[in-house]
Amino acid sequence: MTDRWGIDAAVFSLKSYAAAMLAIYLALSIGLDRPYWSFLTAYIVAQPLAGAVLSKALFRIIGTIVGAAAAVAMVPPLINTPELLVLAISSWLALCVFVSLLDRTPRSYMFVLAGYSAVLIVLPSVDAPGTIFTVASLRVQEITLGIVCGSLVHAVVFPRSVTAFLLSRVSAILHDAERWSRDSIALEPIAGVDAERRRLAADITELHQLSIHLPYETARTTPRVRTVRALQDQLSLLMPLGAAVDDRTVQLLAHGGLPQPVAALLVDTQYWLDTLDRDRDERAAEAAILEARCAALEPEVHPGSTWHDLLLLSLLSRLAALIAAHRDCRELAEQLATLDRRPVSPRVAELLEGRRGRELHIDWIGAARGALGAFLTLAVGSAIWIASGWSDGSTAVMLAGVFLALFAAAPDPLLPLRTFFWGTLVATILGAIYGYAIMPRLDGFVQLAAAMAPPLLILGAMMHSPKWMGLALPTLLGLGSPLLISAKYTSAFASFVNGAIAQLMGVAFAILMARLLQSAGIEQAIRRTLRAGWADIAERSNLMTPPDIRGWINRMLDRIALLAPRLALSGRSPGKPLYDALRDLRTGVAIAELRALRLELPPERSAPLTDVLRDVGDYYRRLEPEVEKPEDPGLLAHIDTAFHAIAHDSDAAVRRTAALGLLALRRNLFPDADPMPEAKL
Repeated sequence: MTDRWGIDAAVFSLKSYAAAMLAIYLALSIGLDRPYWSFLTAYIVAQPLAGAVLSKALFRIIGTIVGAAAAVAMVPPLINTPELLVLAISSWLALCVFVSLLDRTPRSYMFVLAGYSAVLIVLPSVDAPGTIFTVASLRVQEITLGIVCGSLVHAVVFPRSVTAFLLSRVSAILHDAERWSRDSIALEPIAGVDAERRRLAADITELHQLSIHLPYETARTTPRVRTVRALQDQLSLLMPLGAAVDDRTVQLLAHGGLPQPVAALLVDTQYWLDTLDRDRDERAAEAAILEARCAALEPEVHPGSTWHDLLLLSLLSRLAALIAAHRDCRELAEQLATLDRRPVSPRVAELLEGRRGRELHIDWIGAARGALGAFLTLAVGSAIWIASGWSDGSTAVMLAGVFLALFAAAPDPLLPLRTFFWGTLVATILGAIYGYAIMPRLDGFVQLAAAMAPPLLILGAMMHSPKWMGLALPTLLGLGSPLLISAKYTSAFASFVNGAIAQLMGVAFAILMARLLQSAGIEQAIRRTLRAGWADIAERSNLMTPPDIRGWINRMLDRIALLAPRLALSGRSPGKPLYDALRDLRTGVAIAELRALRLELPPERSAPLTDVLRDVGDYYRRLEPEVEKPEDPGLLAHIDTAFHAIAHDSDAAVRRTAALGLLALRRNLFPDADPMPEAKL
């Protein structure tokens, strides 16, 4: 409610303003050279959540110190060879950007900051290399002061808990997921369920990012990170299971209809999903009854099984797994809410046992591309600056390198860079008004703080919204200019104009380099992400080791979350067969089921499964982005042949597991194929 009426944004803005004013006051009181850095840092580390402020502050302090140390190490031995110095600082920035893009957590800010902190220290010190240690020391002090002030104010004054926010997001995500699952098993198809279900990938990624801040939470007791990881695992199962139940229900309704007991089971499951807020023991008991009903209704697989029987088996099996996953999600959410180290149930203890970190997609080529962009921007910009002889050119080059580093992880760096350009332009106008119309008439810090309050409070409220942050931050950067905060500079109009032009030129140069280097960045990122998923499937198909289903699902969900904004920017639908990573996710799960079964069987009994898995691997190796998925009647025939062979196996459990995996492959890879011929069953 408070967020709806803008109260949260107002409180955040007031706290940010108080932290910035405290930082300026202390910086001026102890005679720091550039109080600007203290002011700006107080705003940069500002976060609505207390734990996020502290974690970002720690990451920023470490990054600043490492960047300052790198600057001090580079300048003295290379000052007489400017070409080598430019090469060294450009390489350092590129290395830091590369590592930050591989990390892909809030910690990545620490690496990118280590890169551009060195740039901010080195380039302005080129003309006075003997002062590099002093400059680096002052920058660290100024930035650390801003960090301490920002962290102190946000952590002490009306702190917003990461834990409380995490629990509220978990509650909202669970209710959304339960609604999607309920819609998936509806007897009447509901449009848009598949598209909405994809949002779960972004939600799981958000939980992962929030969990990074939990160790820095200011509350006395916080949830354990491994509980969040276990919850992510169970949430990730809902996507393939819900999609499978949805598909089998539609197919059964189109091929003979649902038996009355199965239809009644679906209705009862919907009611159960609607009433999960009940007592834990009652909820678990009802889930056990529903799972038992699923098992009792499952038809046995045998040579006489029909296509309808196989669809029914798959529906009931996936439905039972979906019920169990929702039950586990609720119990893990209750474990988070108790803030107690003791498991709330034996099942939670099982889920937490041996829990490891979440596996993420790693884009080595994308990281190298971002690093190359930062390197070339700084190297080319420095060459132009040195050749031009423009004294303020270092500012333009410095900002261009910083901006390319900051936005290297963005799906399209041009979008935030353009916003930054307009924000810088607004800041220049406001800076001129304040610097030459208002500040000369001020006397003392109190009047300075009062005069700066109106724009800072408005911009602080805008920073609370991700929609306006890209415009607010560069405007704050301009208002905090050293030419404004240090009164001794207010009369240097020529210096102000040169600095403003340098800032605008720096952003414009960053936009130019991003356009040249990233013109096909989105398209290539989409291709790399798709190819990574296909290569994973191809490799997993032929492995003779136990499958890692959780790791596979986590990586694919991460890829889905990465693909969604890029496909949206390129104007493509994630539901099209070529870009349907959710279908690829389900295929990988089916492959894991068949691989696990193959490991349990002797070669003569597992031969049909081996042939199918080999063909699936070959199929995915042949896929190419921008080319429609090829028809492969040979693979379809091998799947049908494997059905026929496995139906004659002497072990009923083997027949069941193989039928589930093969049917999933058939529906995922050939959704438009005719039902399996009776002769193949």
